[in-house]
Amino acid sequence: MAELTFSLPDGSSTTVAVTRLLNGGYAGREQDEVAAHVAELAELGVPAPKVTPALYPVAPYLAAQVDEVPVQHGRTSGEAEWALVVGEELLLTVACDHTDRELEVHGVAWSKNAGLDVLGRGAWRLADVEDHLDRIRLRAWVRHGEGPEELIQDSPLAALLAPSYWLEEHSELLVPGTVLLSGTVAMVPGVDQFATHWRAEMADPVTGETIDLSYAVRRMPEPIG
Repeated sequence: MAELTFSLPDGSSTTVAVTRLLNGGYAGREQDEVAAHVAELAELGVPAPKVTPALYPVAPYLAAQVDEVPVQHGRTSGEAEWALVVGEELLLTVACDHTDRELEVHGVAWSKNAGLDVLGRGAWRLADVEDHLDRIRLRAWVRHGEGPEELIQDSPLAALLAPSYWLEEHSELLVPGTVLLSGTVAMVPGVDQFATHWRAEMADPVTGETIDLSYAVRRMPEPIG
């Protein structure tokens, strides 16, 4: 079980023991576009989901607030997302679902369980931002070695199904201790996602507040035997 601590805008903090971790997938608000994306991925060998949006259970210990993500090879990458955290209150934070792209062609659920879900250390109360949620912007940058950062994702939360969708459709899953990641937004074409560093943020244009996270991707030693 992972314990996550979040700083809130009023200066208080709260700790949530994660008992259930869920990753949304194919969760764009325009499901016609999602269907086209599913077809594109199928041509690359990624198995299509039986339904969209999809929901993948992930081992709760993979929820983490870390500065480094260990990986087994060079074909893993992040995905900028929002995360809904169910504690004493409903909280919203930024997240990055670090996914094994080699495993993805064998099973999306497998790939989700092969890497950490990195969450921000700050959070907003969902009730405080819900009336302008679609205006909040989700961005991610990658960096290769000592090179410059490159913008790889940049979309408003309006591109994704809102937390209210999951609360209404899957209310039985959203019990205290649950963390739900939203699914991600499109990547900028031509940017190499297999980077050594990822940074993601959610920026609220109404309050001017930003929640961010960043981490290095660390390649583990080759196995012996």
